[in-house]
Amino acid sequence: MTAKQEQIFGRNLRSLFFIKAFLFFTLTIFSTLFLSFAAKAAVVKSMRFWQSPESTRVVLDLSSSVDHKIEILTNPHRIVIDIPESSVTVNLDELEIKSNLIKKVRKSKPLRVGDLRLVLDLNKAATPKSFSLKPYQDYGDRLVIDLFDQQKEVVKQEPRIAPEKNLKRDIVIAIDAGHGGEDPGALGPSGTREKDLVLKLSKQLADVINKEKGMKAILTRKGDYYLRHRKRTDIAREHRADLFVSVHADGFKSPKARGASVWILNLRGAKSEIARWMKLQEEKSELLGGVDSKITLSDYDSSVRSVLLDLQMENSIAESSQIAKHVHKKMGKVAPKMHKPHVEENNLLVLKNPDIPSILVESGFISNPQEEKLLKSKKYRLKLANAVKDGIKNYFKSNAPDGTYYAARYRQNIYRVRRGDNLTKVAHRFDVSIQQIKMANNLKSNRVRIGQKLIIPVAN
Repeated sequence: MTAKQEQIFGRNLRSLFFIKAFLFFTLTIFSTLFLSFAAKAAVVKSMRFWQSPESTRVVLDLSSSVDHKIEILTNPHRIVIDIPESSVTVNLDELEIKSNLIKKVRKSKPLRVGDLRLVLDLNKAATPKSFSLKPYQDYGDRLVIDLFDQQKEVVKQEPRIAPEKNLKRDIVIAIDAGHGGEDPGALGPSGTREKDLVLKLSKQLADVINKEKGMKAILTRKGDYYLRHRKRTDIAREHRADLFVSVHADGFKSPKARGASVWILNLRGAKSEIARWMKLQEEKSELLGGVDSKITLSDYDSSVRSVLLDLQMENSIAESSQIAKHVHKKMGKVAPKMHKPHVEENNLLVLKNPDIPSILVESGFISNPQEEKLLKSKKYRLKLANAVKDGIKNYFKSNAPDGTYYAARYRQNIYRVRRGDNLTKVAHRFDVSIQQIKMANNLKSNRVRIGQKLIIPVAN
């Protein structure tokens, strides 16, 4: 081989080496990218459905976070969900679909090979809202799709018919069963879920309240679905509630904790370990239930009206405190033990209602084996429900809102006797009989003295 041939051969050898190195490097990069991309490709492992009066929530459990696209199609009505480079392992034909909106879930041909297209066949038109939830505790990544019934949204916008002016209205009590849907709440030793137990208790409380003339109960949650805390108070506000009662069954890290309790708002924060634990559970509830934004008290009003809001909140807390004392006293006669001999305070979002007095009733510690067993008893829950109702009733008998049956039935006017007054003049002035005044004041004669306070009964 000549020197020139050796030079050409060496140059070719070096070129071949660089080509091989480049190919090896390129293949390595592509392999890494492919494996990395393949690792990120998500799998839909399961799907769950929660039905509420206004919407259906669809939850997709994922192996990792995903991008997604939602499309609304008509004729027939359906929702299309496109998820890039993903697959589904759950058997769509065996899904337990709890929804009056969704007829069926099926796969369809995606726009691009390797993508996943899911189709929700609907019974009627619905408006979707979707968001992702990061892994939390036992849950992994989740894609949440809320479908809102368009027909109910139209009805909701219709003007409300004002009640007749001459009718004495009922006192409205909004009863809020805590947790629901994705959020089970506290768990008892035998597996009892707080969300199920408090819904039963709330329905029993609503039943006994509705049997009282002049009182009306509304439930914020009637089934197994989650409502964000702001929505719960919005429902109470829509019904013009005079009182908001949040019903829970407490859970604690120690099974020894026991006793029922009644709570009101404390803007300064938690005062005890139990209170801090409750606050932590409320935050957990928001994460488990699936909420895509944080709610703050400032959402209720603008900063310009903050002073008015503060005054309104102070008044709401003061009234809540009085109601809570009545309820606490009545519950103490039924529950084997009250957690504290007084009403407790906590900085809970569900109690932050500047325009509605609000209390939170903890029916007992579901984490305590004895109290869990007691709370599972329908008979005991009914006793507890009656106690809460009696406490509310006692408060409103002395503090009835204007225009209510209770105001007409129980509110008493106080009159101080002046010089020249007698029972005949006083009775004529207030259009009641002398006998009614004597009965209301336990008088045995018709004699009255100057400065004497008389209870004037409401004229029938």
